[in-house]
Amino acid sequence: MPSIASFQRSSLQRQLGRVVLFVVLMTAMARAQSPMKINPSSSTKPLGAQPTVAEAKRFIEQAETRLQDLWIKSGRASWVAENFITEDTESISADADQAVKAATAQLANQAKRFDRLQLPPDVARKFKLLKLSVDIPAPHDPAAQAELAKIAASLDGDYGKGTWCPDDKKENCKQLPDIEKILAKSHDPKELLAAWQGWHTIAPPMRKRYTRLVELGNQGAKEMGFADVGAMWRSNYDMPPDDFSKELDRLWIQVRPLYVSLHAYVRWKLAEQYGKDVVPEDAPIPAHLLGNMWAQEWNNIYPLLAPANAKTGPDVDAALKAKNIDAKAMVHYGEAFFTSLGFEPLPSTFWERSLFTKPRDRDVVCHSSAWSIDYKDDLRIKMCIEPTAEDFATVHHELGHNFYQRAYNNLPPLFQNSANDGFHEAIGDTIALSVTPEYLQKIGLIDTVPPVSEDIALLLQRSLDKVAFLPFGLLVDQWRWKVFSGEIKPADYNKSWWELRRKYQGVAPPIPRSEDDFDAGAKYHVDANVPYTRYFLATILQFQFHRALCKEAGYTGPLNRCSIYGNKAAGAKLAKMLAIGESRPWPDALEAMTGQRQMDATAILDYFAPLKKWLDEQNAGHKVGWN
Repeated sequence: MPSIASFQRSSLQRQLGRVVLFVVLMTAMARAQSPMKINPSSSTKPLGAQPTVAEAKRFIEQAETRLQDLWIKSGRASWVAENFITEDTESISADADQAVKAATAQLANQAKRFDRLQLPPDVARKFKLLKLSVDIPAPHDPAAQAELAKIAASLDGDYGKGTWCPDDKKENCKQLPDIEKILAKSHDPKELLAAWQGWHTIAPPMRKRYTRLVELGNQGAKEMGFADVGAMWRSNYDMPPDDFSKELDRLWIQVRPLYVSLHAYVRWKLAEQYGKDVVPEDAPIPAHLLGNMWAQEWNNIYPLLAPANAKTGPDVDAALKAKNIDAKAMVHYGEAFFTSLGFEPLPSTFWERSLFTKPRDRDVVCHSSAWSIDYKDDLRIKMCIEPTAEDFATVHHELGHNFYQRAYNNLPPLFQNSANDGFHEAIGDTIALSVTPEYLQKIGLIDTVPPVSEDIALLLQRSLDKVAFLPFGLLVDQWRWKVFSGEIKPADYNKSWWELRRKYQGVAPPIPRSEDDFDAGAKYHVDANVPYTRYFLATILQFQFHRALCKEAGYTGPLNRCSIYGNKAAGAKLAKMLAIGESRPWPDALEAMTGQRQMDATAILDYFAPLKKWLDEQNAGHKVGWN
């Protein structure tokens, strides 16, 4: 499964370009903080007069044009900051981000003048999206705006520079990619614990700044008319915030039995490996034993869990190495998947401006991400690609973002986004679901396809990515929403983080934790202020999308063996949905793809039904659930 990718409008505003001239950004910032040349004085009516629909249309058109210009500048600054991590680039990125937040706050405040008008649906939607176009809204006060931007940039930079030096020896210092390899490959509990604990030491220095960021963000959200930042985030789903929370509960209830069965199987298999004193059968699983820094995906421990006498499936890692497939060639494979569906090739600038491998001479934020720099054709990805099956799938995922971006880039700026934020991640993962043995054989990476009789092993491997991720995808924002609302106080940040991880994941810290720690801050999306519920939704939606596209392609076999590679009918249906962007409520886009207007977890249950039956058989005599 691909790693969870960073994508959202603020990410776009934090993503693109080559060299950013400081004077340009200072000008942008000054313009953003000065009175916008978008106001009622452009009409003949006095300021106190009743506004008209025509004025509202002019206002929003000028506003989105202005914002797009700032988004592009901020994106270029962010691209440089993430590719050349220095105090200077952090400062430039912070200034550009401040300009965006200041302009958005100012425009949202000016837009209140039109609140009582009956506007055409497309215009009304633009006004709503204007308020929701940043993840952490800035207060009106310029000093607070500058402080918020500085904090946001410093948190992002601290994460990218995060380093663990075992035994305090500088020659042994490791950054996240190397620390993750320890979690992925080692079966030594002491080594795993040291790596887990080492990475989590980067977060405590961020805690005080994060607390202040919450305060400033909530101030900005309240000035926009929201109760807090969490309520603002939940308002972005074409339904009341409380209804959206209930929708998440409904989806989680649908999938929880599948997760609990997988959890039980993984726990007793780990107890066989490490002993019941380390992994008790009625308790949460220690977080450092699941093969991933955040225990969000468990595929790396598959060798410990494989069914007896099971085939491991195609060795894609070995195939990539045997054929000397480098990073750029892996991306070409991903592009060829989309062109086989009928999409146009990527522009030449994509190949010139993307980052495919980790530079040797500098720190970069290696977290995989997709960028649309100019909201037209300047598409890019930023990855530190390794020749592995995981990164091969991730490339397909990231390009899903890029092709989605290009599909809606002819829409007005405020509609240039996915139907809801879960859709963007879901599209990337839907494409990755088509990276099947059959697809790998068609493109010449493997010679033979394993028979369907061996699918339990393949389904188990995939469930360790998809199913294992579900509760983590839900709980990150459950924690943040409570932090933003004040239900979780700063004094209880860490305690509440682990309470939620126990509740949803059945995972516990490997060593005692206290409020001297800030373990949520060891996760990129918390420091970068990326809303996370999108990834839970994406995990549900991708199977719903996959089932619909396979049906469109005329496929009737097991869902886990379906690849839409080369099918123009499926490609046409996909393209139709992508082109909608955010111009209509997400149920319209969902219906265009699936014929359904409600998110539905039955597709993931269908996909893994054979595995669920097998897991329940294996779990007989073992504890299911946790205290």
